[in-house]
Amino acid sequence: MKASFVALVGRPSTGKSTFINQVCGEKISIVSSHPQTTRNRVRGIYNSKEGQLVFVDTPGFYQSERRFHRHLTGLLLSTLKDVDQVLYLLDVSRRPGEEERELLELLSAFKGPLIIALNKIDIKKNYRHDYLELIMDKLKQVPIHEISALTGSGVESLAAVILLTAPNGEPLYPLDYYTDQDPAFRISEVVREKAINLTRQEIPHQLYVEVADMEMHNQGTQLWARIFICVERDSQKGIVVGKKGELIRDIVRQATTELNSLFPYQVKLDVRVKVRPKWRKDEHLLKKLIS
Repeated sequence: MKASFVALVGRPSTGKSTFINQVCGEKISIVSSHPQTTRNRVRGIYNSKEGQLVFVDTPGFYQSERRFHRHLTGLLLSTLKDVDQVLYLLDVSRRPGEEERELLELLSAFKGPLIIALNKIDIKKNYRHDYLELIMDKLKQVPIHEISALTGSGVESLAAVILLTAPNGEPLYPLDYYTDQDPAFRISEVVREKAINLTRQEIPHQLYVEVADMEMHNQGTQLWARIFICVERDSQKGIVVGKKGELIRDIVRQATTELNSLFPYQVKLDVRVKVRPKWRKDEHLLKKLIS
């Protein structure tokens, strides 16, 4: 049997969250068109008769001196110290960026098996050759695979290749697990996803979600949770609430529908919006949120 922790790395919006959901066959990581939606090391568990892979979805690698982005990059770097393998995902639908060159330099020092996957290969207009040229210039003898995380093309065969280079070992989690996230984290992430996607371009990084309280009701058949969507300014609070409260009701409705499909019990949400000025400069809070 094989067992391995696999870091999933790449630039923002390369499809890492889509990949982890596809390979594990369940909703593990939230998905949005907004860059750097992932803020935590989200674990998705892939099981097969050959072994178990624990994929660790990391924030998109993006060079910035802003405190918020430094914490995200620090989380990625610390993850590389804790895993057995690395899967580097590249988005061939856009040109290689400077982050690619920096990531390749960083990954060249990784001591374990490194595998590269060119994602979105199904998009006809792509920069596949540019990426191959860049990779061959920076790294030698690294296996390169072509996949579409969205359609699933090549994903299963890629997982099989990763298992071949994984160390021998017993499963790290029970075989019926597909994630190790606790209910509070999953609830907060689903609510955050809906809030980000429904507010579109207006406030994606200016909000975070806090689970204030949870209780089981009706003999364990219903989970009630009080949720706060936290923003930086009063004007952003108005955007999230929406005209006559329409947007916040949409967030609750969409989040509740998805959570009821994820959990074996009914979920009821009490969602409110509060203002927390300059939260992205609060070091204590950032360490709590980005972990």
